[in-house]
Amino acid sequence: MRAIFFDWDGTIVDSMPAILHTEAAICRHFGLSFDEWIFKRTFSPNWRLMYRSLGVPEDRFPEANRIWATTFHSDAMQPFLGVEDALARLAAAGYALGIVTGADRAEIEPALSRLGLDELLRVRVFADDTEEGKPHPRPLQLALELAGVAQPEDALYVGDALDDMRMAAAAGVPGIGIVSMVGTADDLLEAGASESAGSVVEWVDRLLAEPISEA
Repeated sequence: MRAIFFDWDGTIVDSMPAILHTEAAICRHFGLSFDEWIFKRTFSPNWRLMYRSLGVPEDRFPEANRIWATTFHSDAMQPFLGVEDALARLAAAGYALGIVTGADRAEIEPALSRLGLDELLRVRVFADDTEEGKPHPRPLQLALELAGVAQPEDALYVGDALDDMRMAAAAGVPGIGIVSMVGTADDLLEAGASESAGSVVEWVDRLLAEPISEA
C-alpha cells in the first residue's frame, strides 16, 4: 500500500451536524419533508444526487446552493480530535496522503491551510475537478493518477458515507468505512467497505499497530 485518500466532511472534520442543519433549511425553503431518517437515507457527498433525493427541482439547484452558502459555514468546521496527529503518523510511516471530496476547491483549500493539514494532504481531488461525482469511480481514479499509483489495490480510501464506499469499490480501491450519522458499520460494509472503524484515529491506531509482513 502506497497511498491513503480521505473523505473530508464527517471523516476529517466534524461537520455532519452542520450539514444536517443546512439540509433542513433547504427543505424548509422548498416545503419538503425532512428529518434525521430522511437525512441518513438521502445523504450523498455528491450534492446533485442529494438534492434530487430530497426532491429539490433540478431547475432550482442554484437556489438551493445559495441557501447552502449562507447556512453552512465551512470556516467554522474543526477536525475530529486527534486527526492531525493520526495523519502525521501515517505520513511519517511513508504513506502518501490526500483527499477526495465532494466539496469545491474554493471551500476546502482555505480550511486545509487554516487547520494545518495542507502539508499532510498533498493529493487533492475536489468536486470541481471531475465531471462525475461520487459514487462514480472517476474522482478516486484521478487521485490515483495524481499520486502516481498504478494499481488501485495499492491505495485505500477512508470515508463515512455509503457513496464513499461505493466509489472505492467501483475504482477497485479497498474502502475503510468510518461510522457516522449517515452509516453504521453494517451499512458501510454492505456498501462495499472492506472494514470499518469508529473514527479515523481508531483506524490509524489499528493500521500502524499491525506487523509489517515480509515478502
